[in-house]
Amino acid sequence: MTVIEKLQEALGDDAVRTSAEDLSVYAFDGTAILSQLPACVVLPESVDQVATILSIANDTQTAVVTRGSGTGLAGGSVPSPGCIVLCLVKLNQILEVDTANLTMTVEPGVLTQKIADTATAAGLFYPPDPGSIKISTIGGNVANNSGGLRGLKYGVTRDYVMAMEVVLADGRMLQTGTKCVKDVAGFSLRDLFIGSEGTLGVMTKITLKLIPPPEAKATMLGLFDQMTDAARTISAIIEARIIPCTLEFLDRTTVACVEDFAHIGLPTDVEALTLMEVDGHPAQVAEAADQIEQIALEHGAREVRRAGSEEEATRLASARRTAFSALARRAPTVILEDVTVPRSELAKMVAAVERIAKEHDLEVGTFGHMGDGNLHPTFLTDERNEAEMQRVEVAMKEVFQTAVDLGGTITGEHGVGLAKKPFLRGALGDVPLDVMKSLKGVFDPQGILNPGKIFD
Repeated sequence: MTVIEKLQEALGDDAVRTSAEDLSVYAFDGTAILSQLPACVVLPESVDQVATILSIANDTQTAVVTRGSGTGLAGGSVPSPGCIVLCLVKLNQILEVDTANLTMTVEPGVLTQKIADTATAAGLFYPPDPGSIKISTIGGNVANNSGGLRGLKYGVTRDYVMAMEVVLADGRMLQTGTKCVKDVAGFSLRDLFIGSEGTLGVMTKITLKLIPPPEAKATMLGLFDQMTDAARTISAIIEARIIPCTLEFLDRTTVACVEDFAHIGLPTDVEALTLMEVDGHPAQVAEAADQIEQIALEHGAREVRRAGSEEEATRLASARRTAFSALARRAPTVILEDVTVPRSELAKMVAAVERIAKEHDLEVGTFGHMGDGNLHPTFLTDERNEAEMQRVEVAMKEVFQTAVDLGGTITGEHGVGLAKKPFLRGALGDVPLDVMKSLKGVFDPQGILNPGKIFD
């Protein structure tokens, strides 16, 4: 009996997809260029079915690549040859909202936006907000430790995961973490699975921390004629001990694409635009907004626009939230990168990206979470142009190396997957990589879970 026949016998034909049309849909994720057809796609509807799938895969030494919506940007959910794609989108229930303990327990296929909306309806707040919030699943967010626009003040996905249920490679169930604020009983296995990109186990239930929502918010746009002035403004705001919930920026190329796409009313002659947002107690918000505006003007801002209503705040924020979609219209192939540097090195990193793009005759739009040092240089290219793609590859290596040289990292929120794998050893060194491989061997001795991702 083949692996596919065993899966069909255990799950039913409807849960196992093998047609060319179905396989092609799951051959890629949000990463440019990378694709590979799987052997089959399975869509379980229960935890027991997930355990069954992994047991069959382990017994037959068949690779399993877990995915949700497939929005990843590092090739983390691109199939490996002959693998089973384990798609968890049907495990999409919110199981509990516990207002007494400020938690929410969910299945991995729940959309991140639904979690945020459900928390709001309960009078609570789930802060992580990746750019893909409307289409990404919480399982993918946890697997990649996703960040987002509010990371500066509120942290990233890891900071809101309290407990999880995981199916191990051999089909065994593992529970780790609790609803307790303090829990140091043994190793923090939960933290190993967060950011592991599906290489250690399959998450089937996640308990998230919620917090009370802020009482007030102020949203501002800073317009700059010099990119370095925008970077200096960001650093000055942090040095002034002001921690906005959002501190984002867009360069000239990105601003032009956003305005063409969304028609927000942005001036297209600026070199940089910053989105600055503070929240909290109304009096505190008003004071912080005044300080930020003054700092921006003192550091070269041409103008600071402050939203006068919630509707205007949403419109201004959309300038940043639509950045990737807007850039994607500019060229046939869009390669969105993800590097992070210490905030004190932001101006140097931005200048380096501009220099590298010019030296290699490439169009690069840069935006990102400047408040936490996370930049997204986005290469606008065409994969059919082999000469240009070769220049893109060289330029990306230089961008990654510059980030590392400045004390930063090759990925702040997108993960390693396939796209960043060649650069990981250079960024981390031999010993950390060897330890990671050892951990992989403990949890997945046969190497069936997302093989070839992060490292070989």
